[in-house]
Amino acid sequence: MKFARERVAGWRRSVVCGIALAAVAGSLTACSPEPPGPESATAALAAALTSGDFSEVPFAGGEADVAAATAARTAAYEGLAPWEPAVKVVSTTVEGEEKDTAEVTLGYTWDVNASDADWTYETHARFARDEEDLWHATWSPSLLAPDLVDGEILTVQRLRAERANVLGAGGAVIVEPRTVHRLGIDKTQVAAPEQDAAARTLAGMLGIDPDTYAGSVTAAGEKAFVEAITIRDGDPAYDVRALAALPGVHDVVDTLPLAPSRRFARPILGSVGVATAEIIEKSDGAVVAGDLTGLSGLQRQYDAQLRGLPGLTVTASQPDGVAPRQLFSVDPTPGTPLTTTLDVRLQDAAESVLSTVTPASAVVAIRPSTGEVLAAASGTGGEGMSTATLGQFAPGSTFKVVSALALLRSGLTADSDTTCPATVSVDGRSFTNFPEYPTDKLGTVPLRTAFAYSCNTAFISARDTADQKALIAAAGSLGLDPKATLGFPGFLGDVPGDSDGTDHAASMIGQGRVLASPLGMATVAASVARGATVVPRLVLPAEETATPAPAPAVPLTAAEGATLHELMRGVVAEGGATFLQDVPGEEVAAKTGTAQFGPADNLQNHVWMVAIQGDLAVAVFVDVGEYGSTTAGPLLEQFLVAAQG
Repeated sequence: MKFARERVAGWRRSVVCGIALAAVAGSLTACSPEPPGPESATAALAAALTSGDFSEVPFAGGEADVAAATAARTAAYEGLAPWEPAVKVVSTTVEGEEKDTAEVTLGYTWDVNASDADWTYETHARFARDEEDLWHATWSPSLLAPDLVDGEILTVQRLRAERANVLGAGGAVIVEPRTVHRLGIDKTQVAAPEQDAAARTLAGMLGIDPDTYAGSVTAAGEKAFVEAITIRDGDPAYDVRALAALPGVHDVVDTLPLAPSRRFARPILGSVGVATAEIIEKSDGAVVAGDLTGLSGLQRQYDAQLRGLPGLTVTASQPDGVAPRQLFSVDPTPGTPLTTTLDVRLQDAAESVLSTVTPASAVVAIRPSTGEVLAAASGTGGEGMSTATLGQFAPGSTFKVVSALALLRSGLTADSDTTCPATVSVDGRSFTNFPEYPTDKLGTVPLRTAFAYSCNTAFISARDTADQKALIAAAGSLGLDPKATLGFPGFLGDVPGDSDGTDHAASMIGQGRVLASPLGMATVAASVARGATVVPRLVLPAEETATPAPAPAVPLTAAEGATLHELMRGVVAEGGATFLQDVPGEEVAAKTGTAQFGPADNLQNHVWMVAIQGDLAVAVFVDVGEYGSTTAGPLLEQFLVAAQG
């Protein structure tokens, strides 16, 4: 502890005073310098109470007080971790005839949650100035919290806030508390020698690893309940009553935030469960052990909004809990609902369409007039991945919507002649049409015919008319922006900028290194239907903002959209999707797509279809199939029929 400045200041005052007296010898006037103030000492105390380092505080009891203060602060505040106070000097009143004592008010602020409801209070410190003009603080536990005495500690009790629901279009409730059954071994209900067998029997019935579960049961306390599985009430895959009747098995009825069904947009919505150690560590005290939090998907991304703020009560008491005193209390703040654009009926329809599809698959539906994502379903073949919004696949001939826009911007019209040979060679690589391409549509054909029948060679033959930069600009105009900010995890598409030769030729037909997601291709169809670039929206902000989505470098015009719509209508009227002519409702416009992938001796097909019907744009994708029209087509038709209600 160094307070040389105060000593030097006192010495200088004495010298100055002596010189002054000598200069006015014979005078009755005497020098009365102002004594030093306690500002440096009070600031050191405030800083120490904030940081916990009292080594620079001038305590009256010296090192003994430093040790006592350090120990008392550590013990008193341990139960409030990871919170730390911010302490400042509020006021200082110097007292006494010699102005050698001071009363200091210290202001505390604890940032206890994300709201403005900080915990604030004041404590008071006593300071005294010694003969050397140094100020010393008197240590007391009451410096830490109001009326705190030796041995008292502070603890916090939390009351969980009500987690908010996830809503869909029109305010429909999607995720809300639903009844679940937590099944596991209750070690108080089965004798110790039989616990291992009971655990293995339950694990076998549930299809989980028996060694792992039995080990967990053995390692748990002698009165523990060791959960094996959580099952939603009414799940037809499990006979809860029969499982609960097994030896040692206990059924704990509880609630969890769940969607209407296990499959309902699960990869997007995510799940809720007990917070993991990683989540707790990254939360800076907002989440503690035992809290329910979002574990994945939107539930994780928007967890802070959904979970709200817990109620908090801070008490001071002896370590054994005797004579608690309440120092602070705040009620829980319920979470704020997360509003999505998902239409419950259409999402259910999309999930049903994919229910029997084995490979990874997706159905995405967008309302072109608003960009709202009405459905985004991913089949079980994706193994939990949101194929609909995160999949990255070659879009095949559905990308010809983009290529056609680039060609139109180069000066072609729907009636402009194109060359559609049986094969075309680029730098030694041959490109062909799909095997069933009609021979009477080869040769010189209008762009509308090449589009309707999906002539690969026509688009590749026109590659010099639309370079890679033109394709990138057209893709951006139709919503395939690789850098789009969506407000949810999503990928739209990406067109490489360094393609030429065979790679550029492949880009013209949506292969090579061109990538898109089902969400991205639904956005392309939606942009055509709207006649303007669409940015998909799946999550609506809790508070609407006026910030518009960034415009593409080259916006899509209404005239361009109309021409592309006309080309897509030709696919249904005469081309590869005539099976959609009898879909009820407004006329359908569409585009088929097939993209080969894999080794040359084992080529497989990504299959696609995109469609427009009124104010609805849809993309259907199956990872491995025959052709867009034969594999994705029937799925698209089923969805469009279901969408009509």
